[in-house]
Amino acid sequence: MATVSICIVTYNSAEDIEACLDAVLSQVHPIERIVIVDNASADGTAACIERYNGGERIILVKNTINNGFAGGQNQAISYTDSDYILVLNPDVTLDSGYVSNLIKFMEENGQVGSATGRLVLSADLSIMDSAGLGMRRTRQAYDLAAGEPVSNWLQKKQVFGVSGAAAFYRMNMIRDIQIDGQFFDEDFFAYKEDVDVAWRAQQLGWRSCYIPEAKAVHHRGWKKGGRAAIPLFVRRHSYQNRFFTLVKNEQIGWHLLKLIPLLTVVEGAKLGYIVLREPGLLRCWPVIFHSIPKMLRKRRIIQDQVKHSQTQLKSSNQR
Repeated sequence: MATVSICIVTYNSAEDIEACLDAVLSQVHPIERIVIVDNASADGTAACIERYNGGERIILVKNTINNGFAGGQNQAISYTDSDYILVLNPDVTLDSGYVSNLIKFMEENGQVGSATGRLVLSADLSIMDSAGLGMRRTRQAYDLAAGEPVSNWLQKKQVFGVSGAAAFYRMNMIRDIQIDGQFFDEDFFAYKEDVDVAWRAQQLGWRSCYIPEAKAVHHRGWKKGGRAAIPLFVRRHSYQNRFFTLVKNEQIGWHLLKLIPLLTVVEGAKLGYIVLREPGLLRCWPVIFHSIPKMLRKRRIIQDQVKHSQTQLKSSNQR
């Protein structure tokens, strides 16, 4: 039987973590290990987790500083070598068959490196929160199906990638695409690290799928109030990480020459809006410029991985 571990990163998650863990412990498919990394919560999150008597099955790592989502998840993943890893947000409540449905599909489809289920909004269970990640021509990633009726998303579908809220990854893929021993890029800290992973995996030939039989509820809060309700901290990381993702992953070719004018217009308009309405985001630019050499180095590593993968595939096809 394929083994599964669930990795959760918490930060002031006392309000959600118990419902999340209750659902995790109710999964039909046996869970080998539950690894929780708490990023120095100040609201008693760790105490809530410690009330669960999981023995060696539940591992709680208490960080003294906030190591971010990316760093925390990398920590959690390092505690297990299961066949599959479910990266899970503490504000997600899984249906008891979430893991079993995804495992069944992925065991039958070896080239699928990641999968996600049907995530609906807690405020209205008939409305989708995410069916995975999509990528627009402007290279803007987005949650597929967000705000649409569940009835529109009843069929399996290949997608660009999976949202880090409830992302199911094959361990072989995790090992295949990591850079400097990191699956999630810790320079991202938080936000869009799942987009970066999806893009890297796709370049190396891994597929990603949406499986509607796997169901979950996402209790996210700030999304309800629109952009004004999103903390500045979140907007800063999301904005700069978009550029990191582009530098690392965008392919060079004729398509890029056609894309540059569009990106120039889109990013110029966005910058104008920021100057007028959200000047606090301008503090990202020194970070972006300082990080470009590092991102270019990672880009070279990714391209080397792609070339190696293509060489192996060609050699395999000639046998």
